[in-house]
This record gives sequence, structure tokens and C-alpha cells, in this order.
Amino acid sequence: MIPEQFIFIGIIANLIGYFSYSKSIISGNTKPNLVSWFIWGLAPFIGVFFQIKAGAGFSAVPILMAAFFALAVIFISILKKNSYWKINTFDIICGVICLIALILYIITHNLSISILFAIMSDALAYIPTIKKSWNFPETEASLLYITGIISNIIGLLIIKTWIFPIYSFGFSVITFNLLVIFCIYHKKLAIS
Repeated sequence: MIPEQFIFIGIIANLIGYFSYSKSIISGNTKPNLVSWFIWGLAPFIGVFFQIKAGAGFSAVPILMAAFFALAVIFISILKKNSYWKINTFDIICGVICLIALILYIITHNLSISILFAIMSDALAYIPTIKKSWNFPETEASLLYITGIISNIIGLLIIKTWIFPIYSFGFSVITFNLLVIFCIYHKKLAIS
């Protein structure tokens, strides 16, 4: 375990990632999938509530920041005309499944089951962005996902009590951010 003050390094990393991502949206290079970002804004807020209920302290900060900045990405994308990925039927189906998982998450009273539903919802929200990143990698910016990994690793390293409701969301975010990064660079990796 590292001292809790290290979370400020994670916060700075997140700020750099989201500033860079926002700048890329405004310049027209990045086109976020709003279904993914909506769920990424909603699921982590609920996840943080259950993490804190389970005894998480500063280790919940990266997840809270992810939720807050996801809503900021949506706001910026809507303000900047034509800066978001066009939503299709697949995206809507993923979004509906995510919302069902979130509802199940809210009505269960077991912290471990609740956090598992939140992780499932969050993971399902990655599907439209993973698909878009695989097919159109130029529409995503990897720095945000890299800084998200750094921030969540720091969050995991400051955990005092290792129980599933506290550590699981961080592991999930790291795993899926790695997957998005792989999808963004898979064509370049195949060439080399």
C-alpha cells in the first residue's frame, strides 16, 4: 500500500487525459460514442456510492472523476456540432442492456452483487466504443485511456481493505481501458 496522498498524482493524470480528450473533441479529431459516455457517467456515480458504503476512502476518487468527466465529455460533444459518433441500433441495444444492469444494481441490497451489476453495466458501455475504436481508430484518442489506467492503478495501490466492492471497479476500468487502447492501435501493431 502506498500513502493516500499519491491519489493526487492520479487526479493530475486524469485531468491531463480529459483536457487532452476534450481538446481533441473540439478540434474534430475525436468523436466519442455518447451511449458509452452516458453510461460511464452514470454507472461510476452509483459505483462510488457503494464503494464508500463498503469503506473505500480516497481509492474511490478515480472512479468518481471518471463519472464527473464522462458527463463533461457529453456536454462538450453536444456543444460542438458533429463532434460525436452517430448512434445506431447496436449502440441503443447496448445502452438499454446497460440501463437494465444499472436498475438491477440499484435494487439489490448486497454490496458485492450491486458492484458486480455496476461493473457489468460499465463493461457493456465499452462495447460501442470498442467496436468504433476497432473499425475507426482515428476517431478515438488514447491518452485519456492511458491516464485512466494510471489513475486507477494508483487508486488500487492505496486501498487499505481489499474487498471485492472496493477493488473490483478499478480493475474493471483498467482492463477495459487497455482493450480500447489495443483497438486504437491494432492496425499499427499489425503493420510492425
